[in-house]
Amino acid sequence: MSDTDSAAPSSKPEAIAERIRAAILEHRLAPGAKLTEAQLCEVFGVKRGPIRQALAQLATDHLVDLEPNRGAFVASPSLQEVHEVFEMRRIVELAVVEKICNGHGLRRLKSIGSMIGRERKAFETRDFPAWIRLSGEFHTELASLTGNTVLCDCLNGLVARSTLISALYESLGRSPCSFEDHEGILAALDAGDAKAAAALMSRHLQSVELKMLERPARGAADLHEVFGALNGAPKASAKTKSAPD
Repeated sequence: MSDTDSAAPSSKPEAIAERIRAAILEHRLAPGAKLTEAQLCEVFGVKRGPIRQALAQLATDHLVDLEPNRGAFVASPSLQEVHEVFEMRRIVELAVVEKICNGHGLRRLKSIGSMIGRERKAFETRDFPAWIRLSGEFHTELASLTGNTVLCDCLNGLVARSTLISALYESLGRSPCSFEDHEGILAALDAGDAKAAAALMSRHLQSVELKMLERPARGAADLHEVFGALNGAPKASAKTKSAPD
């Protein structure tokens, strides 16, 4: 039996990758932050093998860059990648809207409405990590209603990359409009108005993309601080920008 097979669940590569992924998607780790293997070994109490496997998984998902002779870094998407990711999201999410309006999951939209309510509450209570997560989950949960697992896997990856992008490219406006946009999209879907829902979704995604401006990544990060606060992570400052979608 290998060390990985006998390891506690929390020290397996998959669990470590998930914790690093959460820190990235909740903006506790910034684009460009160096993920030092030695420090990660100390943080997670494992040898280098599981850390390297976890980082390899995250690199496959485009959330981590592995650079020869330099190590691992949280990915820093280029402007070209921003355009490509949102172009793909428009293609995929307009297909989601069409399928839902054709009866795929139309009866299960109530659960999406409850999610938007939690998204609004998270913003109002300044629970920004939850707000960021729920903002993305609105889109992935809509996709899940179609029952198409390949489509869902594709969108899950695109939403994760969008969330990473939002940590590097911040919004010009600071209005918390994302859940209001989501409410409009949901109302059109609930009415079975595919044309209106598609127009609202397209405008929503285009707005998110156009409002992103380039800014330098913060780079350095104290990994002990990032992962030591997982169970009682401090909430983001009130200066946090509009949630990524």
